[in-house]
Order: sequence, then structure tokens, then C-alpha cells
Amino acid sequence: MLNQRTINPGVQKVLHEVGQRSITNIFLVACGGSLAVMVPNKYFIDREADQLVAHMYNAAEFTLLSPKTLSEHSLVILLSLTGTTPETTKAAEFAREKGALTVGVTCDVESPLGKAVEHAIFYENAFAGKEIDPFEGNFSIMYQLAAGVLDVVEEKSILPDMLRSLSDLQTIIERSKAQYEEFLNRYAVAFQDEKVIYTMASGANYGPAYSHAICNLMEMQWIHSHAIHAGEFFHGPFEILDKEVPFILLKGLDHTRPLEERAHAFLQRFGEKTMVVDAKEIDFHGVEEKMRGYLVPIIFNNLMWRFITIMAELRHHPVFTARRYMKKVDY
Repeated sequence: MLNQRTINPGVQKVLHEVGQRSITNIFLVACGGSLAVMVPNKYFIDREADQLVAHMYNAAEFTLLSPKTLSEHSLVILLSLTGTTPETTKAAEFAREKGALTVGVTCDVESPLGKAVEHAIFYENAFAGKEIDPFEGNFSIMYQLAAGVLDVVEEKSILPDMLRSLSDLQTIIERSKAQYEEFLNRYAVAFQDEKVIYTMASGANYGPAYSHAICNLMEMQWIHSHAIHAGEFFHGPFEILDKEVPFILLKGLDHTRPLEERAHAFLQRFGEKTMVVDAKEIDFHGVEEKMRGYLVPIIFNNLMWRFITIMAELRHHPVFTARRYMKKVDY
């Protein structure tokens, strides 16, 4: 176990203000891949909170819906990589009008989102073409916020375990990448010409599954995809399965793993093109055992990013520059 690292200073400031307020609910608000990062946090809060209630919204829907429980007793956490997502900035402004405490997590604290919120917290950008410290990444910042708020509001004492677990993330990420390199290359070759690829998971891991489907496959590779919740697989989606349909299944360590195992058993019976990434095969030494299920999505997210970069090279379809519409036309 590495020495515990200290909490992000921006998070600490937020927690101090949370302690001055009477917070009863948390709204997690974002769009696209940033919204996917929120999924594990909602799962974490739902599992650990006794009284706090977590809500998760697409930013545009959040503003249009105008939840009645949004008030001065709400903490609204908004996430945007560039801080320029207009829907997310508008949601921040809307939340402040309702009296909520607003926090923006972004790579640019001087961005529109950074200026719209009361507290802007910087996170390191993995897309900047350099290695980042995962302790300073978006997943880590979000988990520090969630655990810290539970400690302040409900006196949970979860944050120390969370910080110890997050401290060793880089080692675990490097181990898992080395372990899965040949595996990811093999499936990238096998799947590179597929026209549709489905991604499935449940619980905290539905976040990276959703991100892989809508961002990695659809946005970055123009491959038809859909993120299927393992619990919903048997309520319609399993009818499309045959031996020619590719699936990626992410099997985690949280309490919803039985849903993923049931789906896996069915995929083994009736499918052949199935890529399974199982967290039970990953060495999580250095992470508190009770935190492992919560932090698996961070590892899955890194592995799926490695997978799509390999596939992009094989397909000669760059992940960053090949766009038809995004930031190229008015929408």
C-alpha cells in the first residue's frame, strides 16, 4: 500500500462550504462521456448514503425538467472536459438561480463552465497526448467529492479509505494494461471490420460501457453501437444475439455482478463473437477491498481507451480528428 495522498485542494474547499450548508441531495449533471463518468459516483452514493439522495441528469434535460427538489439544499456537480459544453454551462447557471451550491469539474477553470459555478476544480486531461496522474483525473476528483460529502453530511469516515485506494491507481492501471495488451490487440483485429458492436455491463460499470459505446465506437469510429444494461438484456435486446453479433461484456466487482454473469452465460450459449473483460482477473493489490468494486470503472475506462486506439490504427480512422458533425456544423 502506498502512502495516502492528500485530498485535492479544490475538493477540500467544496467540502468546507458543504459543512456550512444543509445539503440533502446531490445532482450529477453532464453530457456524453462526462455523464458516463457520473454513473459510478451515483452507484457509490446510492450504496453508501443513509439520507443523501443522488440524481443524475443529462445537462439539457436537467434544465428543461427543472426538478422540484433542486433548491438551496442541493449540491450540483457538473463535469465537462473543456468546460465549453453549452448545455452544461446553462445547467450551472440554472442551478445557481435555484440557490444550489454548484461545482464544476473541468480541464479549464477559466472556461464558461468554470466561470458559471461557485467552485471550479481542475482535472488533468488524458486527451492532451501525455501521461496523466490518475489521482488528478476526473474519476478520482468525482470520487473524492462523493466520499467527502458523505463524510461531512453523514459523518461516514469513507474518505480516508477512498484516498488510500485512489493513491495506487497508476500502478493498477499499468498492471492491467500490460496484462491485457495481447488480448486487446487480438480483439481489435477480430472486430475491426464489424459494422455493429454492442457493449454491456451493469452497476458502476455501466458508465464505461456507455462511454465506450457512444464515444469510442460511435463518435470516434462511426461503428453502430449501443450500451446495453446487463439487467435489461433479457427484456428485449437478447433477441438480436446470434453467432455473428459482436459483444463486449464488462464484468465488475460490485453488487450487480450477478447480472453480468447471467448475461455472460447466455452469450456463451448463443454467441461466438464475445469479448469479456473480467475484473476478477485484475490485480487490485493496493486498493481497499471494499473500494474495489467502486474503482473498477476507472480500470475498464483505461482498457477500453487502449482498445479503441488500437482499433483506430488498424482502421486508419483517427480518434481525435475524424468527425462529420461534432464542432463542424451548427447543432
